[in-house]
Amino acid sequence: MNSAHYDAVVVGSGFGGSLVARALVRAGFKTALLERGQWARRDDVDWDQSEILIKQRYRGTSPLLIKQYGSRDFQRVYANEVVGGNSVFYGGASLRLRPADFARWPFAYGDLAPYYTQAEQLMGVHGEAGADPHEPPGVGAYPHDAIELSAPARRIYETGQALGLQPFKIPLAINFSDATRPLCLRCITCDGFPCKVEAKNDMASTVLAEAQAAGLQIIVGAVARRLLQQSGRVEGVEYVDGESRQSYSLRADRVVLAAGALGSPALMQRSGYDHPLIGRFLMRHCNGVVNNIFPFRTNPEQVFHKQVCFTDFYEDLRSELGTAVGVVQDVYSPAPPVIRHHTPWGLQTMAGLLAGNMQNLLCVAEDEPRAENRVTLAGESDAFGMELVQVEHEYSEEDCRRRDYLMAKAGKVLRKSGGLFRYRHLIDSFSHAVGTLRSAHTPEEGVLDENCRYWGAENLYVADGSFMPTSGGVNPSLTIAANALRVAERIVATR
Repeated sequence: MNSAHYDAVVVGSGFGGSLVARALVRAGFKTALLERGQWARRDDVDWDQSEILIKQRYRGTSPLLIKQYGSRDFQRVYANEVVGGNSVFYGGASLRLRPADFARWPFAYGDLAPYYTQAEQLMGVHGEAGADPHEPPGVGAYPHDAIELSAPARRIYETGQALGLQPFKIPLAINFSDATRPLCLRCITCDGFPCKVEAKNDMASTVLAEAQAAGLQIIVGAVARRLLQQSGRVEGVEYVDGESRQSYSLRADRVVLAAGALGSPALMQRSGYDHPLIGRFLMRHCNGVVNNIFPFRTNPEQVFHKQVCFTDFYEDLRSELGTAVGVVQDVYSPAPPVIRHHTPWGLQTMAGLLAGNMQNLLCVAEDEPRAENRVTLAGESDAFGMELVQVEHEYSEEDCRRRDYLMAKAGKVLRKSGGLFRYRHLIDSFSHAVGTLRSAHTPEEGVLDENCRYWGAENLYVADGSFMPTSGGVNPSLTIAANALRVAERIVATR
């Protein structure tokens, strides 16, 4: 087993891991980053809907065992694994949480606000300050102006206004205007796809490239097996090379977990940590898509249109249910082969023919943290000899109520836009998974302190979405990025 020593080792290269690694390298830390995936290929196949969405080109080697929706059985689901993590596949939405969302957090919105601004700068967000009716304080001018609305987006925007709503342009971490980098082609292969031209400001295309040039060592195909410990401290990370199956270890003064809300708690469990809340309080948002069939082609030119968002309903149920409701935003319609693949037998042909007449709205609803929603280890091992990750999750009636409330509002917008027939599709993805290593004021309430340091080890930190005590009602990516910058600052101060 080979060994090397670092000031810091980061496990995972999504929003949290990449931004922490960049900050540490810039502060002079000798830093290594472990990522179990490989670099995205960035070729024509990366924009093939069948290859990416159905055949799952970047699927990992080890399945997740998932039990949900009242099932007695666990299903085997494969997550994507790639350098940059979920940032490579997300659609660019970069919204801040609201001050009220921090009511059960160990720190306030104001503590995170300056890091939100830094994250928006680093991610090159295009937006329109002041347009969001529930915009939190501290949002100044975005780094770049929002682009003009395409025809499909304008249809939704103008309909919202006609209904008395206040639609606004979604802040997007996509490069529309910086000529020093590849510019967005304004296509429709964004959500769920690696960007072939690297115009989406994912972590692999931007932050990691810069950090690597500054000295960050990125080790790909590295599957973290366990954390090395001695006398209450973390001493490093043992990992397995995905191809050779050879074991290695990296010694470090500090370790940062950023393997995601499913991967990080599993790594702690494999390492023998026994805090009773590790893996608990899993959240993932209670999401759904409302689809309408229109009597015309909704996007005949196949142009970019993930541009419109509604936060009008964000606070509607907070006094009653104690949480935000969430947001409604424009989203793409999949290509005919993908629609046919997910349509019940006997309806595939008709669904494929109607694909061009569809327009959708995505509803992102907050879900409550509940201890019974959890990540544990299964009795079954993967090809690396590690126990598989097991996920148990159920939505509450209140979660579904928030989602259904948003879907009803979205349906009204689509009908007013000219939609004739409605279809609801519930989303069971864990791409918004958060909460399994929650931060709290005391170790009785959470696994991490307010600086996202593990209560039981002075040099073990967490920088992914698992730190979040509640999920809020927006895409968590910008919040994870901002908190990673905050955590990195705390780590640098320990030197």
